[in-house]
Amino acid sequence: MIRSVLVANRGEIARRVFRTCRELGISTVAVHSDADAGAPHVREADTAVRLPGDAPADTYLRGDLLVRAARAAGADAIHPGYGFLSENAGFATAVADAGLVWIGPPPAAIEAMASKTRAKELMAEAGVPLPAPVDPGKATEADLPLLVKAAAGGGGRGMRMVTELDSLEEELKAAAAEAASAFGDGEVFVEPYLLGARHVEVQILADGHGTVWTLGTRDCSLQRRHQKVIEEAPAPGLSEELRATLHEAADRAARAIGYRGAGTVEFLVDRTGRAYFLEMNTRLQVEHPVTEAVHRLDLVALQLSVAEGRPLDPTPPPPHGHAVEARLYAEDPAAGWQPQTGTLHRLALPDGVRLDSGVTDGDTIGIHYDPMLAKVIAWAPSRDEAVRKLAGALERATLHGPATNRELLVRSLRHPEFTDPGALDTGFYDRNLTELTRSDTDAAPLFALAAALADAHGRSRFGGFRNVPSGPQVKTYASGGTEHTIRYRLGRDGLHAEDFPGVRLLALGPDAVVLEAGGLRRPFTVTRYGDRVHVDAPPAPGTTTPASHAFTALPRFPDPTARTEPGSLLAPMPGTVVRIATGLTEGDQVTAGQPLLWLEAMKMEHKITAPAAGTLTSLPVHTGTQVEVGTLLAVVTD
Repeated sequence: MIRSVLVANRGEIARRVFRTCRELGISTVAVHSDADAGAPHVREADTAVRLPGDAPADTYLRGDLLVRAARAAGADAIHPGYGFLSENAGFATAVADAGLVWIGPPPAAIEAMASKTRAKELMAEAGVPLPAPVDPGKATEADLPLLVKAAAGGGGRGMRMVTELDSLEEELKAAAAEAASAFGDGEVFVEPYLLGARHVEVQILADGHGTVWTLGTRDCSLQRRHQKVIEEAPAPGLSEELRATLHEAADRAARAIGYRGAGTVEFLVDRTGRAYFLEMNTRLQVEHPVTEAVHRLDLVALQLSVAEGRPLDPTPPPPHGHAVEARLYAEDPAAGWQPQTGTLHRLALPDGVRLDSGVTDGDTIGIHYDPMLAKVIAWAPSRDEAVRKLAGALERATLHGPATNRELLVRSLRHPEFTDPGALDTGFYDRNLTELTRSDTDAAPLFALAAALADAHGRSRFGGFRNVPSGPQVKTYASGGTEHTIRYRLGRDGLHAEDFPGVRLLALGPDAVVLEAGGLRRPFTVTRYGDRVHVDAPPAPGTTTPASHAFTALPRFPDPTARTEPGSLLAPMPGTVVRIATGLTEGDQVTAGQPLLWLEAMKMEHKITAPAAGTLTSLPVHTGTQVEVGTLLAVVTD
């Protein structure tokens, strides 16, 4: 019997495992970096052990420290979560050698699937269909597009799509460098990129007594940078024949390597309905909640049961209904998916959906880890109902803090291509990102008016009303690169706001405003955090406009010295300079769009390019430089 579990991870997955442990009466041990000292998973554990340092390489990737922490805290088992060392056979072996229970598959099974190239060989021997590998030295135009992948990779790291043969060599080098940095293994390989394919996977669970469950399918086709954004179970629109083929292939894959525990076999399904083995993840997946919702079970509890040696029932519980999950990220999809940092003041969802989150109100979103804030999961009897439920919950969520992908998620769930299962494929965001991230300039001014009125009421003990004629009240807010200047008068005869004809003020308070616009009553809630103002309202009927806007209140008299030298490239986020273009030095001539350097933040690389053709007159950073938002990276003089 397992009595105490150390979770060798952080954030959302650590909290998820702790929740099940508490229900089963198992005590919990957290580990934490210095950056995570006050994190929710640390506060919620029965015991916590510090891992000195901030970077993952010094903390969560140190298997020796994790084993030592388990011993010090008296844990008798280790759950690896996902990411970090969850698929590291050496760590699994070290756990077992220390006399601890490893809540995961046997090290030999992890090792078999650790290299994608070796995994493909094993799957071919087991009769699982595979895409044909491509020799990069013999690739022709007919082979395009191609996909360069890290053999030891995952989560989109070390992965590049190639559409022109001339760029293949450069992308091979770049993928290898990123893979070596992320996984300590620079091996890469090349295979065809299947245009129009879907990403479909099968959840498996195996015990040590010969039973293998195939727990239905999931569709994870909506991805950005090869990382999943929206997942659902079961995968819609598959024929019963194809489902049976996928289940059989997943079963064969698990039995071929003597698997035990939870795992996922991933496939690409082309437009003809043919499935190809992609990889096997020897761990719990981020998207496991949709399978839990549909099959009405607890996969973490089953992992613990299997690790204790108990057998599974001969057959799994049957599926029921449909579940959809959306990953809520602190990022700006319209700006190249740039991660965002800062204080998360408020994160709240309406009742009726499941929220798995690694953060709580008041937490700081930093640069060291993945920018995922939470997963939101909705279940309903049918797909249409589940999708509507999830979109509505996200739309009504209260999110105060860094910019998020919330609006992208809502628009994605309501997009005609998503609501039609036959149109799903991994190119969804390539085709639709511009449309899904379009700036909404129509609704923002009304929200800014509400902010200005509430602000005036808060500053005036008379509620902002004036009995004598005077000039208009003026307030300026910035949002999404646009300034909104609000000019209005409040008198005994009501509101007179420039550019808002027919808008009536129905109620006013320091934190709430009710306006009538276009004949509709619109209540607004106004919340302030320093010079940041968040304005929330119920969604307008029949529209796809945002129901929330965040503004920065601008001073009446801006500082005239706040200027930046023309051609300056400023860091769009805090991070680390991981690469500078080969041979690039000050004085070089550069072309518009030429890559100059790469920043790494929140497990992603971001390319910084020349804004125009000219001379590189300043390059004050070097590989390894830590930068904050607004740090000068380079100057290109026209």
